Amino acid sequence: MSGTSYLAWRYLAFHRWKTAVLVTALTLILFLPVGLRVLVRQSSEQLTSRAEATPLLIGAPGSPTELVLNSLYFGSDVPATIPYTESELVAATGLATPIPLYVHYRVRDQPIVGTTPEYYEFRGLELADGRVPAILGEAVLGAAASRKLGVGVGEHVISSPESVFDIAGVYPLRMLVTGVLEFADTPDDDAVFVDIKTAWVIEGLGHGHQDLARPEAAAGVLRREGNVVIGNASVMQYNEITAENIDSFHFHGDPSAFPATAVIAIPADDKASALLQGRYQDGSSVQIVRPDGVMADLLGTVFTVERYVVAGAAIVGLATFATALLVFLLSLRQRSRERETLSKIGGSPGAITALMGSEIAFVLATALTIAALLTWLASRYGAEAARAVVGL
Repeated sequence: MSGTSYLAWRYLAFHRWKTAVLVTALTLILFLPVGLRVLVRQSSEQLTSRAEATPLLIGAPGSPTELVLNSLYFGSDVPATIPYTESELVAATGLATPIPLYVHYRVRDQPIVGTTPEYYEFRGLELADGRVPAILGEAVLGAAASRKLGVGVGEHVISSPESVFDIAGVYPLRMLVTGVLEFADTPDDDAVFVDIKTAWVIEGLGHGHQDLARPEAAAGVLRREGNVVIGNASVMQYNEITAENIDSFHFHGDPSAFPATAVIAIPADDKASALLQGRYQDGSSVQIVRPDGVMADLLGTVFTVERYVVAGAAIVGLATFATALLVFLLSLRQRSRERETLSKIGGSPGAITALMGSEIAFVLATALTIAALLTWLASRYGAEAARAVVGL
């Protein structure tokens, strides 16, 4: 390090607080517009990639955005439901493979996704441990859900009631965890997956109870009418499905009319996709949407907002840069006697100018280095950090 550079470094080190403020201000000027763009681009790529991988989505009439966000990202309000028969109708056309979804309940903050085994293959989900649900009352956890809940294979999770004051008589369901999925870096990591029939049990559409024909259940019998046994209010409903009581679980009503929040339709080809979409045009009681188109519209709005934010950040940055420049100029003015002293001890005008310039160069170089490091960190870990902050 030359004498000029050493003197500049020692001056900045002595005035460390002024130097720190200048470096911080300049770092933010350089990083914020670029870092914001990096984060927005990363988030949009993740959102669009999942939407592009989902060919068609069928749901109740209403907001397509709400339907897509609930079905693909499990992060929106619960949309209106459609009957499960819509999945059967898609299968009957032979044009597409249907995957029903019922995304309504939660285990604490983790969404419960009621679906069918085809979903795991469709999303390319792999098991890190255990197996997928095989019977009622079993669940498989995403990697993040397992970590956040602190639950692994062989342990249990309990569905959360929609309200503390739930008086509908629907009991939380205690479910056995049979598997944990590999980390997929998608919203599936945060989900608790169950068979759609298990989701209906949580809804209260199916239940199990004591066998009133057994002698030990006599206290729960209200009356007997031939072969029909009518129970009283003391009959216990099970809130856990086990090998011992699974035979007592049954559904009331036609399962085809039971609710689903959406149906993912996977057409065989582009022609089948067009034909299937044509079936849901005028007069249909449900809507069919292309998730990639819906997300493109949503992200178009996001990018518009981003441009305004970047423009605002640029204006603030210019103001901050002007302030920093003013600080440098005032500092140089205050140091006029210091320059006179350097001149009297033999310092040439060029050397004095180089000394002052080195100080500015050190501050700018430090700010640029830190901004570049922050940009790299944003590109590498920004998506994970954003999800941790907003809970996605």
